[in-house]
Amino acid sequence: MRNRRAARRIKSGDGHALPRFRWWQLLGRSLFYLRLPDGDGGHTVYSVDVRHNRTDDSGFANADLYVDGRHHARSRLPAAFPVPGGKIEVRKSAFGLKRCHYVTADGSEHRLQPDRSSAEGRREHLDRAHPALSRGISYSSTIVLLVSLAVLVMQLLEKLTQPAPIAAQIGVFTSPIDLPTWLNIALGVVAALASTERALRLRFNWLLDGGAG
Repeated sequence: MRNRRAARRIKSGDGHALPRFRWWQLLGRSLFYLRLPDGDGGHTVYSVDVRHNRTDDSGFANADLYVDGRHHARSRLPAAFPVPGGKIEVRKSAFGLKRCHYVTADGSEHRLQPDRSSAEGRREHLDRAHPALSRGISYSSTIVLLVSLAVLVMQLLEKLTQPAPIAAQIGVFTSPIDLPTWLNIALGVVAALASTERALRLRFNWLLDGGAG
């Protein structure tokens, strides 16, 4: 059923050329590539282009599929483009892409290669060039989100147990962490940055990254 819904969202492309990635699109565009054998000893290049700051007339974000540099199809997100041997799945989160993978018929998954000029490509280059720094950034992002989630849960418990009927039954929970408003805002901003960093690596957890949104 999900595959049928995804197929209905796909519209044929108009054949225009894939625009080059420009530096000013760094925060608003994701561009990924997949090379597959064409059966004649060569390769076909599939490109997935997502403009995060663009929506269609109905307010939906879209993904565009290019084949050898020509526009082949467009689909509302989440998208599943059929390609030889499987499909390309594309899904978006509040902070970027959480999925851009080639899924083969046997169920194996392979992440597409980001354009070197894109934010995802630059993050991948950092991981290759400075693996220790990259790991430190990754761990820091996870820690920030865990702390943010813990603070949020305690604040919610405190508010939920304050009404008199609930307090009479189970008592009032008092959060051991009482942050001033400015620090709560700062924590939210840092958590959003941490989820954005994770999105550049196509990492997504519904509890951590969803909670930050």
